[in-house]
Amino acid sequence: MAESPRIGIDLGGTKIEIAVLDAQGAFMLRERCSTPQGDYAAILDAIVALVIQAESRLGLGSLPVGIGIPGSLSPITGHVRNANSLVLNGQPLREHLQERLSRPVFLENDANCLALSEATDGAGKGSQTVFAAILGTGVGAGIVVNGRLLHGRNGVAGEWGHNPLALATSQELARPACWCGRSACLETWLSGPAFSADHLQASGERLSAAAVMAAMRQGEIQATASFRRYCVRLARSLAQVINLLDPDVIVLGGGMSNVPELYEAVPKLWGEFVFSDQLLTVLRPAVHGDSSGVRGAAWLSD
Repeated sequence: MAESPRIGIDLGGTKIEIAVLDAQGAFMLRERCSTPQGDYAAILDAIVALVIQAESRLGLGSLPVGIGIPGSLSPITGHVRNANSLVLNGQPLREHLQERLSRPVFLENDANCLALSEATDGAGKGSQTVFAAILGTGVGAGIVVNGRLLHGRNGVAGEWGHNPLALATSQELARPACWCGRSACLETWLSGPAFSADHLQASGERLSAAAVMAAMRQGEIQATASFRRYCVRLARSLAQVINLLDPDVIVLGGGMSNVPELYEAVPKLWGEFVFSDQLLTVLRPAVHGDSSGVRGAAWLSD
């Protein structure tokens, strides 16, 4: 834990959230604004304004800033890459913000921030290996081993959402290409919009993910079938994680993590695909919910 307050920012596609945490990890301040669309300069302005306003409101001096972004930094250039907020790609975001704010700025993938938060004092606290997945508008993941983020030689450890769906059928392989240009990415099957799209394709009914779940709870047959397909796909995909990484705990964040039925259904299914005579891995929702990203960002400067 930090010994002094820390600033964390969650830079999302639709909102930018700032939080200031005290030494015990409690919120001193938490605010958000809409993310300027397609305007990199305006995003910089918004982040700088949030930081200056937060410090002024709390009477704080200049603090390090940690930021979770929907992408990662290239080990070669240090510029943003692989962001589904395309305006960020190719930009030296860290350097620009350090220049504007005159202080250290730490950038990390948003799923890595989720993983760090939940491994520190959340659903994975005390665990040796934590795999944390975001199932939201997009799909990503982060890995923490012995309290430290795993980045990998190429800086892509945890890029789970852009692996192909495990054991995909020919019909599943025919899924329209992901925004990244690849086919059958997990993001096109396990995100909230993907769940809704799968239900539309199967039933002809256009419903949000939340509405599909509401219909399932009312016993509607098509919605129940859509949820079953989602659970099987998630179980197959997480079984690959277990076979490769064998984590103590898998933590889910993002909108789909708020579906309580997942935590009973998926562990009943994934054993079929795990190469072991025992299966002790547990599946848990993020303790800090949608706060995990911004909390993890705040701990980046530790």
